[in-house]
Amino acid sequence: MTSLPERGAAPPSDLPSPSRRKGDAATAAVASSSASEDIGSKHCKGSILSSVFTIFEAQQDSSSSVAAAAACENKSPGHSSGPSYGGAWSRALRRFVGGGSMWRFLGCAKVLTNGDVWFLGKCYKFSSEESSSDLDTDSGHAAFLEDFSSRIWVTYRKGFDAISDSKFTSDVNWGCMVRSSQMLVAQALMFHHLGRSWRKPSQKPCNPEYIRILHLFGDSEVCAFSVHNLLQAGKSYGLAAGSWVGPYAMCRAWQTLIRTNREQPEVSNGNESFPMALYVVSGDEDGERGGAPVVCIDVAAQLCYDFNKDQSTWSPILLLVPLVLGLDKINPRYIPLLKETFTFPQSLGILGGKPGTSTYIAGIQDDRALYLDPHDVQMAVNIASDNLDADTSSYHCSTVRDMALDLLDPSLAIGFYCRDKDDFDDFCSRASELVVKANGAPLFTVVQSIQPSKQMYNQDDGSGSSGDGMADNINMEDLDGSGEAGEEEWQIL
Repeated sequence: MTSLPERGAAPPSDLPSPSRRKGDAATAAVASSSASEDIGSKHCKGSILSSVFTIFEAQQDSSSSVAAAAACENKSPGHSSGPSYGGAWSRALRRFVGGGSMWRFLGCAKVLTNGDVWFLGKCYKFSSEESSSDLDTDSGHAAFLEDFSSRIWVTYRKGFDAISDSKFTSDVNWGCMVRSSQMLVAQALMFHHLGRSWRKPSQKPCNPEYIRILHLFGDSEVCAFSVHNLLQAGKSYGLAAGSWVGPYAMCRAWQTLIRTNREQPEVSNGNESFPMALYVVSGDEDGERGGAPVVCIDVAAQLCYDFNKDQSTWSPILLLVPLVLGLDKINPRYIPLLKETFTFPQSLGILGGKPGTSTYIAGIQDDRALYLDPHDVQMAVNIASDNLDADTSSYHCSTVRDMALDLLDPSLAIGFYCRDKDDFDDFCSRASELVVKANGAPLFTVVQSIQPSKQMYNQDDGSGSSGDGMADNINMEDLDGSGEAGEEEWQIL
């Protein structure tokens, strides 16, 4: 893992926005070596764990053999202590692993506590060491780690073809926001095609849909959702090789890329076209300025119907909600609300991180954010869409990293995936309940329709998102295809 900037470290003066993200340039010289050490540590941990359990099982088998021999020879039980201590050893080893001692010994980046983990809409409950039985002590941890390691992990890559007219053949130290956004969108595609319960298999051949999804995120212009194509789509929002980018601009780049992708005749067969509508939720034509975004149900419906070219059918929909939740640091009043979004079954996590460092936050435990880190450096990989025996190991990570929620950069974006109309209605119901809990400062609001002449929101003492999104109706012809009306239609008071 690359060294990260200290909290509050200012970006270079020639870069335009404090909310934009990039690895600390001062650590560029050590980035590759430190990332390699982290990957090596991860593989070492797995090897050591495997050896520990192999040795333990072998010893237990040996003890069992001794016990059996003793029984056959009618020896006193006192002469064969193996079986009587086997259960105790098993319980001790499980407590050692489940309690975090082994993970500390092996250098794991995150020691999970006994608090509940909410991970992309699913709750994992971890039993305490004292009350757990020797059979299910680690069941919660094991299930969570299996889920975590099945998520698509996208990192810095090096050695790909130069991006556009630039000389960049790597995105090390500047592409973390792009990579984080790829992870979020990849999870939406995984949930859509394979379902939330899908887990990475240990044997090949791989699932064809899984391979096709990985192909989309390869490091080449021929891969629909590559770094190359995202930067091209986001030019008008300031995306460029070697430059920082904020969550709002990143969401808009995805909007442009997906629209372009659907319009290309070569992907009209649907193999690479985006299979859902995209709604970038914003109550302001300049999302970096803050204000509570408004999810408009009528806008979402129109986007779904337009996606299907059918005024009676509701399509799956991906919602991206860019937010600014403070000035120099996140306002603490929003942290409980952010935590609760992970309990939504529609949760896709958060594009966010510490100032200057973007990550993909996929879960929470207590007051800690659990995330996949894009800052490891790996060689470029392009997986063919029909290669079911491809090596996909570089797209998965078993190392859980964490950070304190109160250290988050206030500029972030939340993602949600709704499979159908019922799922969207459930999301709206949960979001409305969250507004009630917000005490006048919601992350975002939900309305049926929007009337441009009405007040969209009130600024919250300069600290970020707040206010009530009130509206009645909006002219659908004024929408720009993303769910946002033109600048003249939004009245900011």
